[in-house]
Amino acid sequence: MTPDAWFLVVGALLLVLVAWVTWTLTRLSRLEDRVDRAWLALDTQLQRRAGVAEQLAREYPAAVGEDRAEYLAAFAADARRPVDGDRELAENALGRELRELPGDLRGVPASLRTDLEGTVIRVALARRFYNDAVRDTQALRRSRLARVLRLHGRRPLPRYFDIDDRHEQAAGAGRPAT
Repeated sequence: MTPDAWFLVVGALLLVLVAWVTWTLTRLSRLEDRVDRAWLALDTQLQRRAGVAEQLAREYPAAVGEDRAEYLAAFAADARRPVDGDRELAENALGRELRELPGDLRGVPASLRTDLEGTVIRVALARRFYNDAVRDTQALRRSRLARVLRLHGRRPLPRYFDIDDRHEQAAGAGRPAT
């Protein structure tokens, strides 16, 4: 091969590499944006669930039981602003308390029971969307060439948000037994 042919081959390979790096950086940027948007949606739903739980405990303590209302209010406040910084632990405690609510919340308006049920389901869905975005981002950032070229090397790798959100059980919380 002549030097001109080698120059063309090397140039073509460099062009392919630059195109791939550009495509990968664009995809990584979009995935990072997706993770940020999914976290915002998850955080919104978690705050909403804590707000509904706090409202239930504050306005209807007789329906959930006086002692349970105190625990529920404390867990809801901790979920909104975790004392030790472990949000997952605080959210798990609130979720556990919500699952332990009696099935028949007499005296609680149907709108609040429906809001609680819907919020619990939306938390589970938002967590699933967030963890899917994290999984996709981690997979791309852990690919061999992305690691070698240190694409997005300074950004921290996003973490999964793991809570026990058994929404199939918790969705029945506050619903009268049939």
